[in-house]
Amino acid sequence: MKKQSGFILVCLTLATLVQAQNIQLPAPQKTGGMPLMEALNARQTQRTFSAKPLSDQQLADLLWAAFGINRPDGRRTAPSARNMQEISIYVALPTGLYLYQAQSNMLEKILDQDIRAQTGKQPFVKIAPVCLIFVSDYDRMKNQAEFYSATDTGYISQNVYLFCASAGLHTVVLGSVDKEALQTVMKLKPTQHVILTQPVGLPPESAAGN
Repeated sequence: MKKQSGFILVCLTLATLVQAQNIQLPAPQKTGGMPLMEALNARQTQRTFSAKPLSDQQLADLLWAAFGINRPDGRRTAPSARNMQEISIYVALPTGLYLYQAQSNMLEKILDQDIRAQTGKQPFVKIAPVCLIFVSDYDRMKNQAEFYSATDTGYISQNVYLFCASAGLHTVVLGSVDKEALQTVMKLKPTQHVILTQPVGLPPESAAGN
């Protein structure tokens, strides 16, 4: 009986540790922000970042704006061809690599390793506190996988740009990435392909604030 109780305790402890590595995000704030026309006017590429981390609320709002669920039937804030939803957003943070789970509004821990330096060939990727990695699963598409993946990633990336314009964040979309090396370190399946990456962070001067 003692052995069985000990086994159950170990299992519960391991389950707790796994759960603790995940990040349960707060509910995204779906009201307020900058009016659309002002966000379009403010939208721009910025390649400078503060190393200051984003708050969990900022992450929740960013990811929901990018590709979160905005209808009861599970459809998203960005369109996808035939609603295939073939794009997944991986989030590289200093604490490791996570997968955004829109249904549960959670970041699922994938790796303990900080892989931000491998999300682009530019030095600022090591500084930006968040690097989004857009990954397509070709298994979800019957044909024209490359075309639809690129198109659908473009919609998501533009959502990120507009959110950053509204929230006062810096961002830049990157195509200059060693995708094969990144896919290897991420331990992706053969049918999964990195399409683009997108660092996000506060402007450098914010680091001097409170």
